[in-house]
Amino acid sequence: MVGASLVTARLRAIPVTLTAVCLTLVFHFVQNQAWGYRAVQNVGSVQAWEHLWLALLRTPLSLFVPALDLPVWGALAQILVVFGIAEICVGWRQTLLVAYVATLAGTMYARIGIWIGPVSPLGLPDSDKYVIDTGPSAAVVGLAVFVCWRYRAWFTCAAVAVAMVVEVVSIKSNLAGKEHVAAVLAVLVLCALREVWRPGERGAAPRISGWAHPR
Repeated sequence: MVGASLVTARLRAIPVTLTAVCLTLVFHFVQNQAWGYRAVQNVGSVQAWEHLWLALLRTPLSLFVPALDLPVWGALAQILVVFGIAEICVGWRQTLLVAYVATLAGTMYARIGIWIGPVSPLGLPDSDKYVIDTGPSAAVVGLAVFVCWRYRAWFTCAAVAVAMVVEVVSIKSNLAGKEHVAAVLAVLVLCALREVWRPGERGAAPRISGWAHPR
């Protein structure tokens, strides 16, 4: 399905994905200029110490602002591959919705985790409220789970979810890692709601070769 769409429609099959890639490139270029860093932070930087309404306004664009401590090519590759597959498989509207839900889940978790505190495995240290929280990773994880669920690729869906938990337990128990878990949980809730509201589609989704686990 993905390959056929790209062969027949070429880049016209993923206009939102290409827009997201271009927007990420623009933000990357601007924020690395002395004159542009503050402007990018004002429109797309989210930190848990700020007022909630301000974080909510910035959350949609924060998805396209690459983290300063990570190579931009990683963000671009994530968006191009995962957003592209999602846009072809479920459409641009659902792609944007799921990406926003996953990113918003991470934004809200940061505040909840700091409120809980480091005494709990679910909490975060108070210093994390100053961490600049940007990038597409939560959206990418959420979209991967959603597409796998939509196409009944249960094994891959479970593998993504388990990988995020292992990331927190064994690799990095920090804000970014825990936000990935929050994104997965939020999208799983979204998937469950979809099953309830649109039961006629249950089990009817076509398969993508290599994604679906044999029943």
